Amino acid sequence: MKCQSCGKCPKSKHRTNEEKDRLKKRLSTLEGQIRGISQMIHDDRYCNDVLIQISAVNNSLKSLGNSILKSHMDSCMVKEIQDGNVEITNDIMELFKKIN
Repeated sequence: MKCQSCGKCPKSKHRTNEEKDRLKKRLSTLEGQIRGISQMIHDDRYCNDVLIQISAVNNSLKSLGNSILKSHMDSCMVKEIQDGNVEITNDIMELFKKIN
């Protein structure tokens, strides 16, 4: 599965414009949350408040990662298995090791 943009990358994932827009929106929200934490630190906000916001960002990132993982499993992995590449399960196990 060569990269559709450059043709050189070993793998790529085509995403619909709708999916890209949804992911970009979530990332923009995360960026805003990070800027908010930075401002809280600048404003000498109470540690508990900052830590709660950091926890919220962590949860948002985990949720985004889970969404991308589900998409990967539903599309990329299924296609690989349908194409006869059952070794893709080894790749997903290595991925789990890296992301957990």
